[in-house]
Amino acid sequence: MTNPTAAMLVIGDEILSGRTRDSNMHYLAGELTRIGIRLAEVRVVADDHAAIVAAVNALRAAHDTVFTSGGIGPTHDDITADAIAAAFGVPIGPRADAVALLQAHYDRQGLPFNEARQRMARIPEGATLIDNPVSIAPGFALGNVHVMAGVPTIFQAMVASVLPKLTGGPPLLSQNLRVMRGEGEIAAEFGALAAEFPDLQMGSYPFTLNGAYGTNLVIRGTDAARLDMAMTRLCGLFG
Repeated sequence: MTNPTAAMLVIGDEILSGRTRDSNMHYLAGELTRIGIRLAEVRVVADDHAAIVAAVNALRAAHDTVFTSGGIGPTHDDITADAIAAAFGVPIGPRADAVALLQAHYDRQGLPFNEARQRMARIPEGATLIDNPVSIAPGFALGNVHVMAGVPTIFQAMVASVLPKLTGGPPLLSQNLRVMRGEGEIAAEFGALAAEFPDLQMGSYPFTLNGAYGTNLVIRGTDAARLDMAMTRLCGLFG
C-alpha cells in the first residue's frame, strides 16, 4: 500500500522576514508520520493573493492533502480565506454558524464583535469548519485543503481535530545508527546498501562532536521486517 502524501503551505511575511520562526511544520510532520501520511512538500509564501492562489492550486493537484497555516485572523493582511476561495473559484462571505460561534465567544468575554472580528466569520462557499477550542475562530476545509491559523497552539488544536478524518497508510517507521565517521568515509558502502533496499529510504546527516566528525545514518520505511534486515546489515558495516 502506498502512503498518502501531504503538503504544507506556510503563509506570512513574518516568516519570510525572519521575524517569526515557524514551528508548525515540525509539529505537522510528526503527527502525519504517526498516522502514515508522508509530508512530501512544504512551501512558504508571502501575504500575496496571487502567490497563495498559485501555490494552493499546485499543491492540491499534486498531493492527497494540503494544510495551510497563517493569514486567517482579523486584520487587513489576513487574506488567506479570500485566496482559498479564489483558488477554488467560489464566493466567500460571512457564514451563520461561524458568526454564531464568534458572537457567543465575544459576548462571554464582554468584548464587542466588531467589524475586524467579523472578518474571521467569512468562509468560502462549500467549506466545512475546523474546530478551534483555543480561540474559537474556526479554520475550514475545502476539497483536500485544510486552512488553519498560524499561532502554534491554535494550529496544533486544529490539526488534532482534522487528523481523525484523514485516511493514512502503514505507519512510517525509522531506525538510526550514529557513527563517529565522516560522510566521505561511509558514502560508498552506505550508497550500495541503499541500492540493495530500494523500498526503503536511507539518509545520512553529518554532525561534529568535540571537533570530530560523525554521521547519523537513518533508514525509513513501512515494512518492519525489511527495516530490521537493512539495519542489521548497516550495523554489520559500521556498528
